[in-house]
Amino acid sequence: MALAREPENLLHAMLLTLSLERLDGIEKVALQCRIDMALVTGLDSDEVIGEVARWIERDFEMTRENALKSIRSERKLFQIVLDASNRGPF
Repeated sequence: MALAREPENLLHAMLLTLSLERLDGIEKVALQCRIDMALVTGLDSDEVIGEVARWIERDFEMTRENALKSIRSERKLFQIVLDASNRGPF
């Protein structure tokens, strides 16, 4: 997993555009992760990316499939929202 573009700072959130690639290199997809700033106060962007990467790796195949489905059917990037109701790795 890698950043596809620089993190964006929104009003109360951080938006990460991430690139995921299977180990065999056959498929590469992108997705976005919107993280409420209250969850990541005191962390720099590298720490946030590291936490998100470890969290996504646990369900990599399902996340990759959802990202592909979103791109193909909805023509937009799959977005994971991490906030008080879905804290993810935070």
